[in-house]
Amino acid sequence: MSELLDGKLMIIASGRSDSITRAQPFLTAMCQKLYTFDGEIGAGSKVKMVNELLEGIHLVAAVEAISLGSQAGVHPWILYDIISNAAGNSWIYKNHIPLLLKDDIEGRFLNVLAQNLGIVEDKAKSLPFPVPLLAVARQQLISGISQMQGDDTATSLAKIWEKVLGVGILEAANRELYKPEDLAKEITSQAKPVNRVGFIGLGAMGFGMAAHLLKSNFSVRGYDVYKPTLVRFENAGGLVANSPAEVTKDVDVLVIMVTNEVQAEDVLYGHLGAVEAIPSGATVVLASTVSPAFVSQLERRLENEGKDLKLVDAPVSGGVKRAAMGELTIMASGTDEALKSAGLVLSALSEKLYVIQGGCGAGSGVKMVNQLLAGVHIASAAEAMAFGARLGLNTRKLFNVISNSGGTSWMFENRVPHMLDNDYTPYSALDIFVKDLGIVTREGSSRKVPLHISTVAHQLFLAGSAAGWGRIDDAGVVKVYETLAGIKVEGRLPVLKKQDLLNSLPSEWPLDPTADIHRLNMGNSKTLVVLDDDPTGTQTVHDVEVLTEWSVESISEQFRKKPACFFILTNSRSLSPEKASALIKDICSNLCAASKEVGNADYTIVLRGDSTLRGHFPQEADAAVSILGEMDAWIICPFFLQGGRYTINDVHYVADSDRLVPAGETEFAKDASFGYKSSNLREWVEEKTAGIIPANSVQSIPIQLLRKGGPDAVCEFLCSLKKGSTCIVNAASERDMAVFAAGMIQAELKGRSFLCRTAASFVSALIGIIPKDPVLPKDFASNKESSGALIVVGSYVPKTTKQVEELQSQHKQKLRSIEISVEKVALKSSEVREEEIRRAVEMADAFLRAGRETLIMSSRELITGKTSSESLDINSKVSSALVEVVSQISTRPRYILAKGGITSSDTATKALKARRALVIGQALAGVPVWKLGPESRHPGVPYIVFPGNVGNSTALAEVVKSWSVVAGRSTKELLLNAEKGGYAVGAFNVYNLEGVEAVVAAAEEENSPAILQVHPGAFKQGGIPLVSCCISAAEQARVPISVHFDHGTTKHELLEALELGLDSVMVDGSHLSFTENLSYTKSITELARSKNIMVEAELGRLSGTEDGLTVEDYEAKLTNVHQAEEFMETGIDALAVCIGNVHGKYPESGPKLKLDLLKELHALSSKKGVILVLHGASGLSEKLIKECIENGVRKFNVNTEVRTAYMEALSSGKKTDLVDVMSATKAAMKAVITDKIRLFGSAGKA
Repeated sequence: MSELLDGKLMIIASGRSDSITRAQPFLTAMCQKLYTFDGEIGAGSKVKMVNELLEGIHLVAAVEAISLGSQAGVHPWILYDIISNAAGNSWIYKNHIPLLLKDDIEGRFLNVLAQNLGIVEDKAKSLPFPVPLLAVARQQLISGISQMQGDDTATSLAKIWEKVLGVGILEAANRELYKPEDLAKEITSQAKPVNRVGFIGLGAMGFGMAAHLLKSNFSVRGYDVYKPTLVRFENAGGLVANSPAEVTKDVDVLVIMVTNEVQAEDVLYGHLGAVEAIPSGATVVLASTVSPAFVSQLERRLENEGKDLKLVDAPVSGGVKRAAMGELTIMASGTDEALKSAGLVLSALSEKLYVIQGGCGAGSGVKMVNQLLAGVHIASAAEAMAFGARLGLNTRKLFNVISNSGGTSWMFENRVPHMLDNDYTPYSALDIFVKDLGIVTREGSSRKVPLHISTVAHQLFLAGSAAGWGRIDDAGVVKVYETLAGIKVEGRLPVLKKQDLLNSLPSEWPLDPTADIHRLNMGNSKTLVVLDDDPTGTQTVHDVEVLTEWSVESISEQFRKKPACFFILTNSRSLSPEKASALIKDICSNLCAASKEVGNADYTIVLRGDSTLRGHFPQEADAAVSILGEMDAWIICPFFLQGGRYTINDVHYVADSDRLVPAGETEFAKDASFGYKSSNLREWVEEKTAGIIPANSVQSIPIQLLRKGGPDAVCEFLCSLKKGSTCIVNAASERDMAVFAAGMIQAELKGRSFLCRTAASFVSALIGIIPKDPVLPKDFASNKESSGALIVVGSYVPKTTKQVEELQSQHKQKLRSIEISVEKVALKSSEVREEEIRRAVEMADAFLRAGRETLIMSSRELITGKTSSESLDINSKVSSALVEVVSQISTRPRYILAKGGITSSDTATKALKARRALVIGQALAGVPVWKLGPESRHPGVPYIVFPGNVGNSTALAEVVKSWSVVAGRSTKELLLNAEKGGYAVGAFNVYNLEGVEAVVAAAEEENSPAILQVHPGAFKQGGIPLVSCCISAAEQARVPISVHFDHGTTKHELLEALELGLDSVMVDGSHLSFTENLSYTKSITELARSKNIMVEAELGRLSGTEDGLTVEDYEAKLTNVHQAEEFMETGIDALAVCIGNVHGKYPESGPKLKLDLLKELHALSSKKGVILVLHGASGLSEKLIKECIENGVRKFNVNTEVRTAYMEALSSGKKTDLVDVMSATKAAMKAVITDKIRLFGSAGKA
């Protein structure tokens, strides 16, 4: 037992799980906080030893710090006030130093403390394990005890330490007090204007400080020895110099932010040093951490320069991030004139500015004392956690306990997570404390203050540096202990191989409970009401309605329909906790009212949340219970198979390829608004409820119960729960989920009530949803729309960014991207915001009208606020900007895809004004498709809700591909589909833009595939622009259209055609002998195959004229069946046959086709997998066309009739405007093409 930080009782218990379970009610009743270590016998006593180790070290360190500061001339109460709000703070310092300074604490407790530390030290010796800080702390306590006079144990603690350390602590504490903050306000209010700032030292901290001065509208010239940093600073808007001397030109204030005294000396007095060139009357601000003695000496040296130079001693604290935001803590000292000269600069850089009396060096004195405590606290945290690991304790649990005990400190809570995560990314390098504690020990020596704890801590950091760890994070000092003792402090849950873990589980329950669920639900009158905190919760259901508003009237209407389930989209994840709670209360009140209105409809509430544990828990659950009343249990079930989320042995995992990563170790756990640390769901509940629901009180349904006991065992377990319990559900398959659902329904039928906080899989399991095939554009009428699709991305999770990159890579030809600057819409003025929105709207409308898939996304750099509420506010502003863009787009998209929970909700409800929708199904596993209600801005338009955390890196690109207008434009694919469907595809020769548009327009209107053909004669005149026009039109068409090169009679023509990006070519060797034709065709076919281009060839020769090429009747010849069999061995894909068909016009007697020959050729081609083509389709009767199709013709070439229509439209009438000519000729050609498409049977086959 021990006291919590607020004075309440805490118990740390350990033992066998069954023993703890039996004792838990009694232990809970005895204390305000209970920590349990299941299966770890003696763990409670071990944790207490670790805590006592820290308390003892912290006490001695606190006294050393106050003594050193007092001896340096800094008022002890000033030290206390500043450091108790800084990184040097600890629970001991915060609570014991005031008593010490008031002389209000007796020394008698030193005996007990020394005795306790002796027990800890003896335990460490027995392991064996080195505890140097503990050992020296205990010796200091013994030294203090020795100063007590005889048996007078009532001697005050302050007087004891005064004797031990030789410092008059009480005398210093009774000096006249002042308020450093008030002095700072006074100085800044009288600050002198600053025209130019020089800045030397653009390291991690220095760069942020200098950059913030730029943002604060100072003119700053910077210098650093590392040249790339100068380039970066110049890009940020700063001026750069090539030496310290050059940086001082015309400056009013020179800021020095270098690593140590040696560097400060060098930049000031070394080669091209600043002092030589600095203008008279300038002020030097030394922001580095240096010794007070160095500062005092520097002030004297500057005074001796005879240039009226002033010095401000201004060490800073706060870290890299705060430096960049101008939120540092600065402890400044110097003359009033110096401080006023630098006041504006100091104010711009700081959130907390303290002016310390005592002249230059006093500020560094305060920083020195803070660093003494910070350094000792990091080292003692390392000693404590390593000792705990050596004792066999769970280090993560140990951290949680100590963080709520007297052994905690600011550095313990900040640095131990680095140790637990084994993450030593250098936020503050270990070598910094080699330097800073070196300053401490040197000052202690010069001022005759014995600093035993500080000296040992310094030696530990020196040992770490000597071992090569000087550049890693200062928490890396724990490696000294790990190396000496051969232990690991790391407390991460391991990343596991997915298949190995899943294979280790018992076999699934053998019976599928889905039929039982349907039967049970028929006997259970309850409706499942899902309050979805973003629209992605519909990702496992279909044929279920979604409400985006929750009026009593709307809910009553749903209850009257008696559905198994309906959703209410709350979008509460985008709100603050307070607003989310108020919203849930409002909805639950309306549910109660609607239920009464329809005759007390019964329902179960599911708070559908994120499968990666983000969201307002427990706030929403508390809000629901406050209206609906206490439930028998809260059910926590984040399992979601489609997203790769598994809960096994109470640990929630996120699948990453073939690995299972504990959820607390993923990027989702680092969410700026809903971050967490615990992967174990029991611990997660405790963490999110701030200890109100202890981990050991959370019940758990293990996978073993689901798979061995089935639904009946689940029902029995749930019915046995104490009212008001919290229960987590383990699950690793859909069958597990169905088993639990069936058991829960049984429990409900027995009168139990539950409030469920779950992911999407739970919902589909509870209503017995049977999955169906993915939804495609053909399931909507929108596949006939000509506009582009609208894709809106707001999610910031790394997975979304990777998916967007893959989308842009795979769809770069047809996709157009519009990036909205987060900085402009969330952080800049309203004018800048409106201009950014207007720009995006104009571009989007243009792209959509052109048929382009249009991606609108927020810039990918994640900008977060200082607090979770500020981060939510930024997210809200970004989301509202996306909403404004979408709401102002006037073009109706073919479909809309919204990526991210908040984005998809706001887009549906605010931009599209949807009040209700029907979930049609899934576009991809976990990606729901809605049909928007008639009240929305775009009724009937498919709305794809794509969660931010679903799918692999290609998932978004795959959905966009499957929802593209054209599945592909391969000529071969078009003809193979025609073979399967028993129809033919028209291939129309085109010569200009009007012809291309006529083919595409007719094909789209008839929902038919078509082929654009370019004849060599047309290519000779139109060239590459004509081909490019065809390819572009095919790509943008809403139906499958390919581009074909017709009648390539020379190798030169065909080689050029193969490089143009066409889908197919015709090798026309019909003018050659059979042997030559065979060789010619084979050579071109081999080249085309390497480029995946389809080849059509001709055997036989048609008479007639086409594009200036004439074949006389006596030269024409029919296709020979025997030759055709050999010819097909060349590898061709299609064969143009001659059966009496001609190019151009047929004779007055009409066409005389050899259909028997065609029948023989079809029998042969069917065996060889070759498609038959018929040229000269102009002039063939409907009867002949149909007979040809029946006998295997799958491609008809049409030229003459279309050309004739064009020429007649061109010559008729008196059109004088070229636009009118284009319109008339296009309409004439389109009419002919439409008739042919219908005749060939391809209408409606796209």
